[in-house]
Amino acid sequence: MSQKYLPGEPHQLPRHGNKMAQYIAEHVLFDVKEGVATLTLNRPERKNPLSFESYAEMRDLFRALSYADDVHAVVVTGAGGNFCSGGDVHEIIGPLTKLDMPGLLAFTRMTGDLAKAMRACPQPIISAIDGICAGAGALLALASDLRYGTARSKTYFLFNKVGLAGCDMGACALLPRVIGQGRASELLYTGRGLPGEEAERWGFFNRVCGPESVLAEAQAMAKTLASGPTFANGMTKKMLQQEWNMGVDEAIEAEAQAQAICMATNDFHRAYHAFVAKQTPVFQGD
Repeated sequence: MSQKYLPGEPHQLPRHGNKMAQYIAEHVLFDVKEGVATLTLNRPERKNPLSFESYAEMRDLFRALSYADDVHAVVVTGAGGNFCSGGDVHEIIGPLTKLDMPGLLAFTRMTGDLAKAMRACPQPIISAIDGICAGAGALLALASDLRYGTARSKTYFLFNKVGLAGCDMGACALLPRVIGQGRASELLYTGRGLPGEEAERWGFFNRVCGPESVLAEAQAMAKTLASGPTFANGMTKKMLQQEWNMGVDEAIEAEAQAQAICMATNDFHRAYHAFVAKQTPVFQGD
C-alpha cells in the first residue's frame, strides 16, 4: 500500500465504487485487466455493425464507468480486422424508415447520449482502429480521447452518402476540434474515406500501427495511463471537455481551481516525496 499523506477517510457514497470487472455484457465483449477495460464490438461477419441494443448497452456502460473504481482507462476496438461499419442496415436503418418523428428523435438522442457518456466518464478512452470505421463507428472513434489506427484502415463520416446531414452524435462540434474546421467540412460534406496515413497527418489518429499490433499498442498506452495519477487524469479530461465553452480568462480560472484540487490529493504528495527520494512515484488515484 502506498503511503497516505493527507487526513480523511475514502468516501463511501451509495452506488460509488462499482466493480466493472463483474459486468457481463450482452451485446459487446467487455473485459477488465489491471485497471484497463477493453470493449470489443463483436459481429465480425458483418464488420461489427451497431444495433439498437448495442447502442443502449454502451451508453449505460460508459455512464456506469463514472462510478467504477477498478477501471482507470478504456480501449474500444472491433473484432475480425474491422472497427465498426456503423448502424446495421437491416436492424437499424430499415426500421428507422418506418418510425414517426418522435421515435426518430428518441433514437438520435440515444445515440447522442452514448457520445455524451464517453466524453463524461473520467477514464481516458483509446480506440484501436483497423479496417472499416464508418458512420456511427467513426463517431465512436471521434468521441474517444486517443485514436490508434492502421495504414489500411479507412474512416468514413458517410452520413451525406445516405441523404443525411453530417451533424450526428456531435460530429460538427468534435471533428473540427480534432482536425480543424476546413478538413472536417470536407469529410462531412463529401463522406469520402480517410485512409490511415492521412488520418495520422491530419491529427485524427495519434499513431499508425501494424494491424497485428494496434490493439496491443492501444492497451499498452491504456495501461500506462491507468498506472498514472488517475484522479488528475480525470480532471484533465473534464477540463479538455469543458473549456471549449469558456473564454480564456474563465478557462484559466477553472484550471486554477482544478489544479488546486489536485494539489490536495495524496498522489501529489507521493510524487513530491518520490522525487525527493529519487524514486518513481506509485500513484493510487486518491
